[in-house]
Amino acid sequence: METNWIAILVSALIPLIVGGIWYNPKVMGKVWMESSGMTEEMIKTGNMARIFGLTLLFSILLAVFMNVWVVHQIHINSILMNEPGFGDPNSEIGLYISDFMAKYGQNFRTFSHGAVHGILAALMFAFPLLAINAQFERRSWKYILVHLGYWLITLILMGGLIAAWV
Repeated sequence: METNWIAILVSALIPLIVGGIWYNPKVMGKVWMESSGMTEEMIKTGNMARIFGLTLLFSILLAVFMNVWVVHQIHINSILMNEPGFGDPNSEIGLYISDFMAKYGQNFRTFSHGAVHGILAALMFAFPLLAINAQFERRSWKYILVHLGYWLITLILMGGLIAAWV
């Protein structure tokens, strides 16, 4: 199974786009600023080129993870990579993989399936990470929930796009 790098790169833009909307003062920006202790003055002091550049880099890493998380067909290679003839499309294992992909290569390749994985990633991965850090930083549940809402929407869209973009 080939990695769809275009889907990964496009989905890496989702955190920036959703963040621009979610953290806008007319949506959740004021709640976020209040719960995090952020001020307009503090926002203006940031190196925005660095912040957005690193955010894009981290978003690409996240998109690669989401690709592995939502595209189940990727895992056939990790299961069979130590078999004799792996990598040779004309070997017994190469023919088996080709046949398998012809039969099942499109299974679970829908937006809704990827979205479910996005929900799971947000609730079972992002939420605990956010909550653990927030507890030690003495942040409120409002702070946690604002960020969780952002990650829930972001990961749903990323997972859905990657799974559906065959």
